[in-house]
Amino acid sequence: MQEVIYFIITIGILVFVHEFGHFAAAKLSGMRVDAFAIGFGFRLLGYNKLTGFTFGELAKDFDGEGNTDYRLCLLPLGGYVKIAGMVDESMDTEFANKAPQPYEFRSKSTSKKVFVITAGVLMNLILSLLIFWGSNFFYGKSLTKSTVLGMVDEQSLADSVGFKSGDKIVEVNGQKVTYWEDVRNQMFIDNMGRDLKVKVERFNQQVEVFVPKSRVPSDESQVLFLLVEDLKPVIGDVMKDNRADSAGIKANDIILSINSTDIYTIPQTIKIISESKEKAINIALLRDKDTVTLSVVPGKDGKIGIALAGYAFMGETERVTHGFFESFILGTKDISRMTELTFVMMKRVITGDVEFGKAFGGPIKIAQFAAKSADSGFASFMMFLGLLSLSLAILNILPFPVLDGGHLVIILIEGIMKREIPIKVKIVIQNTGLALLLLLMAFIIYNDFLGL
Repeated sequence: MQEVIYFIITIGILVFVHEFGHFAAAKLSGMRVDAFAIGFGFRLLGYNKLTGFTFGELAKDFDGEGNTDYRLCLLPLGGYVKIAGMVDESMDTEFANKAPQPYEFRSKSTSKKVFVITAGVLMNLILSLLIFWGSNFFYGKSLTKSTVLGMVDEQSLADSVGFKSGDKIVEVNGQKVTYWEDVRNQMFIDNMGRDLKVKVERFNQQVEVFVPKSRVPSDESQVLFLLVEDLKPVIGDVMKDNRADSAGIKANDIILSINSTDIYTIPQTIKIISESKEKAINIALLRDKDTVTLSVVPGKDGKIGIALAGYAFMGETERVTHGFFESFILGTKDISRMTELTFVMMKRVITGDVEFGKAFGGPIKIAQFAAKSADSGFASFMMFLGLLSLSLAILNILPFPVLDGGHLVIILIEGIMKREIPIKVKIVIQNTGLALLLLLMAFIIYNDFLGL
């Protein structure tokens, strides 16, 4: 339920911002807007000047300047702005048999049409820029001042490709790394779908570790791949009326040691607890800067009723902050870099270097990431929203029928030809594009289910 709520909030914000761009641009260009909808399908409720607030579908759409119907529809997977005289997703072509009217989209100049059709993408870019600026200015970035590997478990993926505990990573594919965030970006973003040549310092000597692309996980959380030093497992949840709860263990406690054995990884934690069935173990925990030692007895199943939720870094960090104007420059660079990475990723998907399911996600993945980012705090959720807004802008401007980029191509062709493309041709293009888009969405959702 939490994931559904955050999905609706996320999509609602993105759709409203995007469609408001089209709406405002159309109004400024003197076009009549018949409907502003959040969602698709059946009209649940809405408001317009003629009928006021109403529930359900309207008896008919109406004409008249300023009588836009602001509506909320059943399926929260998008939205639309219905502009008079434009062939769009509504497939309304009644205007085709009538003479062009001054307030219609088709009657306006090419420049005004381009302004209206690109305004949604522009609004998404503005939202992303504001979020990235706000993140840089108000929060800055907390960077992990280490590239030294922590415990590398025997027979783990990291061990099998040649990494050792205590290795200091200095380069990834020729790029020097200073912070652990640099390592993660180089391995899991900038070089996704590529072989990795990782240069490490080991006993005062430099050694190169080769990791073939087939053995690099899509992100470090999926497989225990590489962990920075000074990490400790965090308890995410404690089941009520269970052994851990009775012993006084609480959510957000950080596990330091078990039976005087220092703890570094989640698998290590699980192994020690599961091997101590019906035997008391002493767990040293860090709770609000205080160290607490508690005794708990695992059950016959080797469990104590806790869920582990990742790691806490116990080492030194550095918070980098930026000025007002510098944050705008950095926000612009963030947009430029993410846009470049998006197109690089598309290329790698097309060439088969990256699996489609790893590069693209549908509503299920969006819901999961939205909920996780919200749990991590407001700043994390806003950054996720900014990245999604940028992705929406990039995908929408692609020259594909139904998308804004497809409409833009038609507008430019008509501008060059000095005449309108026949309505029937536009409808065929829209129908074809819509069918392909629905198939793509179905495939993405299918991949989402496979990933559950």
